[in-house]
Amino acid sequence: MATYSTQIQFGGSDAPWHDDADLVLEIKNRQDVVPSKSLPATGTVVTWSGPNGNGSITFFDDANSFLGSAQFPGEGPVGYRGQLK
Repeated sequence: MATYSTQIQFGGSDAPWHDDADLVLEIKNRQDVVPSKSLPATGTVVTWSGPNGNGSITFFDDANSFLGSAQFPGEGPVGYRGQLK
């Protein structure tokens, strides 16, 4: 399981970033995508969609960081980034 502190950005690419809730990930099927005891591989893309929002993020910097976008219920799309805690 990987836990990231996150920030969102709205209002364009020059707008400031704002702290948001932590993102906690663990995804496994036949093999671990986001393992319970380590990190996703650099370049791993995670995309989700459901009643609580949608997003797409890509991990880089040995999975110490991610960057992408998200949209939460009742809100417009935002830039979404995170740092490993």
